[in-house]
Amino acid sequence: MTDHVATVRDYYRALDEDDYDLLADILAPGFVHERSDMTLDGRERFVQFMREERPLKDTTHPLDAVYERDPDDATAGTAEVAAQGRLLKPDGSRLVSFVDVFTFDGDEIEKLRTYTH
Repeated sequence: MTDHVATVRDYYRALDEDDYDLLADILAPGFVHERSDMTLDGRERFVQFMREERPLKDTTHPLDAVYERDPDDATAGTAEVAAQGRLLKPDGSRLVSFVDVFTFDGDEIEKLRTYTH
């Protein structure tokens, strides 16, 4: 497991445990989250949304798989990790399935694209 994969796992742990300090620590200042219903620009805006505005806060994000682009792939350009999982309601029922694609700037998450089903 690389540091980027560990950071992705920390991202979900931060969300599930309401650890907004950790969340802010692993995001780049210019972090962008793109999803079908909105785009959040900036680390502070994203953390504020997660802390104060998201509709359900008592959810969990069990991961089914984590994929990392081969760091030796010369065509890769930037580090990317994809996580496949489920967003579960407090009662354990599935709200949605997702694939999140994380792009890194050094050790920090620079961009997150979320695809849901």
